[in-house]
Amino acid sequence: MSEFLTAAQMRAAEQAAIGSGRRTGLELMECAGQGAVTSLLQWRPSLALAPHRATIVCGPGNNGGDGFVVARVLAGRGWDVEVRFYGDLTKLPPDAAEMCVQWRRIGALGRISDWTTEGPQRPPDVFVDALFGTGLTRSMPADIVATLLSRVSDLASSAVRLAIDLPSGLCADSGRVLGQCVPADLTVTFHRPKLGHVLADGPGSCGTLRVVPIGLDEVAAEGGTQVRAAMSGPRKMAAVVQLSKGTGRDDRHKYAHGHALVLSGGVGHGGAARLAARAALRIGAGLVTVGVPAAALIENAAQLNAVMVRRLDSAEALDQLLQDDRITSVCLGPGMGVTDRTRGMVLSVLASSRPCILDADALTVFADRPTNLFEALNGRAVLTPHGGEFRSIFPDIAEKMSASVTTGPAYSKVDGVRDAARRAGCTVLLKGADTTVADAQGHCVVNPAQYMQAVPWLATAGSGDVLAGFIAGLLSRGFDPLAAAEVAAWLHADCARRFGPGLIAEDLPEQIPAVLASLGVS
Repeated sequence: MSEFLTAAQMRAAEQAAIGSGRRTGLELMECAGQGAVTSLLQWRPSLALAPHRATIVCGPGNNGGDGFVVARVLAGRGWDVEVRFYGDLTKLPPDAAEMCVQWRRIGALGRISDWTTEGPQRPPDVFVDALFGTGLTRSMPADIVATLLSRVSDLASSAVRLAIDLPSGLCADSGRVLGQCVPADLTVTFHRPKLGHVLADGPGSCGTLRVVPIGLDEVAAEGGTQVRAAMSGPRKMAAVVQLSKGTGRDDRHKYAHGHALVLSGGVGHGGAARLAARAALRIGAGLVTVGVPAAALIENAAQLNAVMVRRLDSAEALDQLLQDDRITSVCLGPGMGVTDRTRGMVLSVLASSRPCILDADALTVFADRPTNLFEALNGRAVLTPHGGEFRSIFPDIAEKMSASVTTGPAYSKVDGVRDAARRAGCTVLLKGADTTVADAQGHCVVNPAQYMQAVPWLATAGSGDVLAGFIAGLLSRGFDPLAAAEVAAWLHADCARRFGPGLIAEDLPEQIPAVLASLGVS
């Protein structure tokens, strides 16, 4: 995955290919249908060993045209194929209408049953959903929902469910369900994954995802409208190069790799900051210091070796320390507590314009007056909320992201994070299996830890503190905020994948050397 497309961007890519004369709509549709069958048989090889039975439900648009191609290809392999159609056959788009004609030409098999016709007595081995795909912009009509979710779904309960492009009912741009959705076991999409495949309910609805090339060129999106996959293409190589060098000073000296300052809470509350500090050190910061209240000095010093400890009781003491320009990033929030000390230190760091990351308590301490935070923020900051913290400082945006939807394109996590970043004037990373990062200019990255890359064991106490430390370490080394958040999110998930089930937060930083070596960082 290099980038994720909206439905409109996919249509633009298709129209560009057709308009240039390189491809026809029929050729694209034929490639899509053929590719869907090939993907199905590769995914479930037992289906390729002998003919089976398939029920294919075609809708009134081009997704239905893809379904007619699938029917013809399977029939050509000797399968017993039943095609059902929803809509008015006389109003099919031209390319879909031609594929319908080709299906009917194959003889007695090429029949089309009305949507309401009773199903066969013997259930199919494969049920193909070619109803709406990326073209759905509203909740499916009630008659479709009632029929599909009751009679047809019951009929296909023991069958493999294949969705063409998207399971019907899923918004292509947001991954949110428009009313109800028919989940798939295998989803085959074309050219590029869509945002709906990786956001919100998409992964849970799509089953396994396969992306089939159909001969389309890239269509450049304007400015920040493109949504990239984290650490894809040239971005990955650029990150490797930057990870392999210092900040531009004498690379032989520890200060050439930056000095990260991690601020901690009081006695008994330093664990989160220590996790973040070790993560910053492992990611390559030359020095890491934990700033603690006086009473917590002994506790932290007893548990830290390579990480230094310094007394920092107040924002005034922090102001003095920040006069040292060798401190190249500051991490605030993990375990700090929702206190006046935390609020004052956040404002102090933001006033210094030092690259910083605000996590956890550094965000919720402003829940009563988020405008105070927005007024102080600058473009060198990174905010890393989880869902609850995001809601505390962006309540209206969070409400739009969680509201029930019946029409599409629905407001997505990408939309929400972009709006939050514009409001805050800095980079925002919203955590989750679909971790999404955006900056104030609208550039956006999604790191989907899903499908074959899923890491459910990453949902463990302290893992967010480690992510904050990774970002702080990268900021200290000179990464710009968007790149630091993107690279850290990718490394965070990859460390978890490398360790496997049984992971606890302390294990994550210890995987960094192996992950960096696998990238070729030297």
